[in-house]
Amino acid sequence: MTKASGMLTMLAMATGFASLIVSNAVAEDSSAAATYKDIEATLGSVPSFFKQFPETGIVGAWAEFKGFQLNPKTELNGKTKELVGLAVAAQIPCQYCIYFHTQAAKANGATDEEIREAVAMSATVRHWSTVLNGMQIDYPQFKQEVDTVMAAAKAKSQ
Repeated sequence: MTKASGMLTMLAMATGFASLIVSNAVAEDSSAAATYKDIEATLGSVPSFFKQFPETGIVGAWAEFKGFQLNPKTELNGKTKELVGLAVAAQIPCQYCIYFHTQAAKANGATDEEIREAVAMSATVRHWSTVLNGMQIDYPQFKQEVDTVMAAAKAKSQ
């Protein structure tokens, strides 16, 4: 193979790859458009945080959001998922997430007291995590002690 024919082969391969990339970009654009339509059909509008997400990833991002968070057929019900989301959001902390998960928890039937408890539980976990890690509690011993406490609780409940 001559240097010129090698260059032509590489150019042909590059052109082939480029056309593959362009055809995938067109497919992603149409998938993004379809995704925005589905978001609007599901939520009544397309919130700006979805519009700001890169179009190349919106299909997957929406599939995750809709397929898990909005899915009523998961093991955790909507209220529980949103209270967990709120607890995590309070610890990150993320004001956007706190607002969203509070409103979503209420929409799923959470009471003000359940919302307060979710936030307090996140604070309690953070507190004890700080104590356990800061005091460098022996992890195998901790696990053994937790197992002992759980066995005692189970025995009392029977």
